[in-house]
Amino acid sequence: MKTTTTQETSTDMQARQKQVSALERAGGTKGIVYSALPVMAFVVANSARGLKTAIIASAVVAVAIAAERLKRKESLQPALGGVFGAAIAAGISWYTGSAKDFFLIGIWLSLAGAVAFVLSVVLRWPLAGLIWNSATGKGTVWRADRRSRFYYDIATLVLAAIFGARFAVQQYLYQADEVGSLGFAKIAMGYPLLAVGFLAVAWAARASDKRLKAVGLLPAGRS
Repeated sequence: MKTTTTQETSTDMQARQKQVSALERAGGTKGIVYSALPVMAFVVANSARGLKTAIIASAVVAVAIAAERLKRKESLQPALGGVFGAAIAAGISWYTGSAKDFFLIGIWLSLAGAVAFVLSVVLRWPLAGLIWNSATGKGTVWRADRRSRFYYDIATLVLAAIFGARFAVQQYLYQADEVGSLGFAKIAMGYPLLAVGFLAVAWAARASDKRLKAVGLLPAGRS
């Protein structure tokens, strides 16, 4: 009995460590701020000096963030993602000669995300459950219980609504050629809305775990 409890405690600690590591790889609070800076630099520079200056400014800020993280020996994954994303966005904007096209990839990725989340629910493999349980090492036992799957359906649809709202709002601003408003919408509808989505996923995970323990599909000590 004591051995089992020790094993369960060890498993719980490993799961928490995985979750912390995932948060660190995402950049934490600094990652939220850093992700907004290249966009802000682009919008401000475009308004003040035009497209070419805006492209250079966003690229310089993205590279500076990567250098700062490297100097502090922090995870480079978020920074490299920011540099890569800014480079692609800037390249498209440079090629088309339109400042609003800096946001084009993000707009269509939002639509793709919304479609993927909805489709996963239709196929009975809600992505919220699949991603969360894969990250926490719980596998697919949750799919054996209809109610647990329903909880993750709700969380997945919340995420679909978030990505759908991003697409709808930003596509409207794109068509209206509102570059400044596009920058604001990208920042405001980025991590803040994802935080809401995360809360929905966390709720689904907690409700699912409680249900699975009640029906014996998940050990009582597992969380």
